[in-house]
Amino acid sequence: MANQSQESVPERQSSFSSSSASVVVVVVPFPAQSHLNQLLQLSHIISSRKIPVHYVGSTLHISQVKSRANQALNGTKTLIQFHDFPIPHFPSPLPYDTKFVSHLMPSFEASVKYLREPFANLLTLLSKTATRVVIIHDPLMTSVVQDSSTLPNTESYRFHCASSFYYFASLRDTLGIQIRHDGDNDPKNIPSCEKSLTPEFGAFIGYQVQFMKKMKTSGHLYNACRLIESDFLDFILEKARESDEDVKLWAIGPLETVTSFKNRWGNRVDSQGQHKCLEWLDKQERNSVLYISFGTTTFMKDEQIRELAIGLEKSGVKFLWVLRDADKGNVFDEGEVRRPQLPQGFEERVKEKGIVVRDWAPQLEILGHSSTGGFMSHCGWNSCVESISLGVPIAAWPMHSDQPMNAVFITNVLKVGVLVREWAKKDELVSSSVIEKVVKRLMKSEEGDEMRKMAEELGNELRKATDEGGVSRMELDSFIAHITR
Repeated sequence: MANQSQESVPERQSSFSSSSASVVVVVVPFPAQSHLNQLLQLSHIISSRKIPVHYVGSTLHISQVKSRANQALNGTKTLIQFHDFPIPHFPSPLPYDTKFVSHLMPSFEASVKYLREPFANLLTLLSKTATRVVIIHDPLMTSVVQDSSTLPNTESYRFHCASSFYYFASLRDTLGIQIRHDGDNDPKNIPSCEKSLTPEFGAFIGYQVQFMKKMKTSGHLYNACRLIESDFLDFILEKARESDEDVKLWAIGPLETVTSFKNRWGNRVDSQGQHKCLEWLDKQERNSVLYISFGTTTFMKDEQIRELAIGLEKSGVKFLWVLRDADKGNVFDEGEVRRPQLPQGFEERVKEKGIVVRDWAPQLEILGHSSTGGFMSHCGWNSCVESISLGVPIAAWPMHSDQPMNAVFITNVLKVGVLVREWAKKDELVSSSVIEKVVKRLMKSEEGDEMRKMAEELGNELRKATDEGGVSRMELDSFIAHITR
């Protein structure tokens, strides 16, 4: 049997039993960090409505997402029950792939292969006692949840962790349509979704699509906000209804600001057990620091790290750089670890201007800090949502998957960011001189100041959207009312 555990909270829900609930929710995330994180946030939101939630994953990935959850989530009373099922361990190959996490694919594929049976057993157990079992799953886990259609009192909903613009661009590729937004976007500048994937990951997605076509879904959830994505969401829904007129769509983002950090209260986001980098940020001027992080699935070669370091040093801009390697199949494996190399003497030379963090850092707290004025990012959708929700403009440096489309959305549509590198030049080394110019443009120019102003205004509107009466809050309320009808 699986190892079932409840989240550690101030008042443990030890007496919780799914058998007493008329409606229970089962959440099945794809085991990449940003996907795990978004669905954990959603689990907290749903459980705050007094609905029991069962969060399903491997033992490894449950431990991973718990260890990296921000303090606000960890300190919340919850009705979440974790079901952590063991899967075989696959060591990560070295050297890592630079385009996409091929070193993580064995772990992803193992989760898909080994979670189907325990998930089906859990679902059968819950369906015997609950009036309705609601499955919310990542589309990339459709093969895992395929057996849910055999039970009469279950409903399944797909939670999309990528932007609606990415799915819109995917439809562009599939249907051969042109994308324009307010008449000023050249469709030729929007990358091909297919070409942003490695063959291995493309094949994995293709495998899941087979099950998506066979399995009826009751609706779609997006970590998106209609204030900025309405046109794209409407188009996606229109196309979905061509095959199923009853399908529903809810845009309930930004998730993170629903659960916490709705407002930036001065410098200090959270004073309890704070990371050392937050103490450093406390001493810096407002909007003076560029935060640099490329997520959990990006590997950067030493020569590119060197150019980035030189460019930062030459720019004279204050920075907080999270410089850690990409996740391995087992993030807790203490075996061989690659330590990215900086130019000799770099940290000593820039100690008055910058700080380099080599371990996991609290991204949300950093972005929410008043000293942070820009974010150099890989443009994973989770990072984009967090950044724009907290009013921080982005230096967009996409690496793979949905990131090139997200970068276009940030820079061309929302206009709250600048491109570090055009996607057409993705295989070229970005020189220190280019990096210096981009950093200065974002952090030391009137154009950058205007982007910061626009980002702050946009962030305020997005946070309002999650408050009572806001457009995202109303969509969330609509979804909750639908599953508890």
